[in-house]
Amino acid sequence: MSTPFQIVVCGGIVPDPLQTLEPISGPAGPSLKNEMMLPAVLDPWAGHALYEAANLAKAVPGSKVYLVSLGPKAKLQQVMMTVAQKVAFELVAVDGPASGFTDAHEAAMALAEAIKTIPGLDKSKLLIFGGWESASRGAGATLQIIGEMLGVTDQFQGVDRIQVREDDSFEILERIEGGRHQVSTCAGAPAVLGWATGYLAEPRNDPQVGMANMRTIMPALQKAKAAKVGAEGLKFAKVELPKQQRQTRIVKDMAADEIAKEIAEWIGKN
Repeated sequence: MSTPFQIVVCGGIVPDPLQTLEPISGPAGPSLKNEMMLPAVLDPWAGHALYEAANLAKAVPGSKVYLVSLGPKAKLQQVMMTVAQKVAFELVAVDGPASGFTDAHEAAMALAEAIKTIPGLDKSKLLIFGGWESASRGAGATLQIIGEMLGVTDQFQGVDRIQVREDDSFEILERIEGGRHQVSTCAGAPAVLGWATGYLAEPRNDPQVGMANMRTIMPALQKAKAAKVGAEGLKFAKVELPKQQRQTRIVKDMAADEIAKEIAEWIGKN
């Protein structure tokens, strides 16, 4: 294990899921009611990717982590005040909308261009991390498009673990149906990894890491270039939040076959 990685994490921000979200239709298309007033957090899937990237960088000396994020500068600054205390990274900020109603291709184009501007970027050492899913609309396409735009075609989605070997190749566990994993071996960087939840818990806040990160985060926010990202040409016929549904009953000593039969009948009705 001798070659250090340049790990670029693509992570967006989303409204705090503890808030009440109400879709509305405005002159510019669908959005959330009082969206700019809602507190924001780092997308949870992107958070997993960031923590896994930091863990990998720690295990491979000389590696470096970049967080490339697209969002309104004021919102990014608010979120980075918290995220910066978790792990060490260098922020590359892009000033633009973070709405879940933006076009995945336009968002990917803005992020890919931002990645290209990273000084000294070496494609032979490049790993692009991001969330397999998203707490916003979750098109599931942005990360793949970024990889294609940068010419990185070794892509893995639903990743739960990466293990780097002595010869710089790595083994990847991807989620498949039935709670199983597909095991793949990649010869080495570059590669795109869309993370599921990984194996790492959220790191505890470290004020010293936070202070070190903020020295570079504030200049990065000041230099953030505006990106034209929207949903031009897209038409949403209907927008609504998923309906909450909970039907629970407690039954003791019920056989597994009966439980399975009842669940299958319930699925058939719905």
